[in-house]
Amino acid sequence: MSSLRLARFILPLSLVVASAFAGESEEGFTALTDGKTFNGWKSALENKDTWKIEDGAFVSRGQRCHLFYVGDEKPFKNFILRVEVMTEPGANGGIYFHTKYQDKSWPTAGFESQVNNTQSDWKKTGSIYGIANIGVAVPQDNVWWTQEIAVQGSVVTVSIDGKKVVEYDEPPGAVAGQEFERKLGAGTFALQAHDPKSIVHYRNIRVKRLPE
Repeated sequence: MSSLRLARFILPLSLVVASAFAGESEEGFTALTDGKTFNGWKSALENKDTWKIEDGAFVSRGQRCHLFYVGDEKPFKNFILRVEVMTEPGANGGIYFHTKYQDKSWPTAGFESQVNNTQSDWKKTGSIYGIANIGVAVPQDNVWWTQEIAVQGSVVTVSIDGKKVVEYDEPPGAVAGQEFERKLGAGTFALQAHDPKSIVHYRNIRVKRLPE
């Protein structure tokens, strides 16, 4: 059975009020950014000048380059990751999980949670790229939203401002692909700078480990 058939898509008619989500407890979360430095993060070797820090956020401004979290040697398996994101019009980006450091090209390990509201790629924000795809963007450009990725066992859920938009249950016996693994396991996180026209802001990145 195709893994796509096990993905459920929940497309909200409207966004949850931001204050309701902000009111949720974040007990147990650890900040992965300090808003001032790249401490704990390592850029791929290609186009290292792409990444900037502006107003407390990592910002992609340039050619393709991925920024990997290397601040904790213990791989992340089950977790809740929250990232505040803002795209400028026509931008394409992504948040990787269960991945590992790679010095160039597109990360082959793990999965990408798509960040794309108005770029031409039809796979929109919240998609688990190539696995469980949404064709309609929920958030808007030039407005901050919180993108949450939760992994517990075989189930991955993606939420936008507290509203679930994708749930994917990896089927038993799933195997890694040859070009891109896209197989649940464990690893770290990464942020994507896609191309010079894709300006994306990422800030307030925090994670909570869940029991294994």
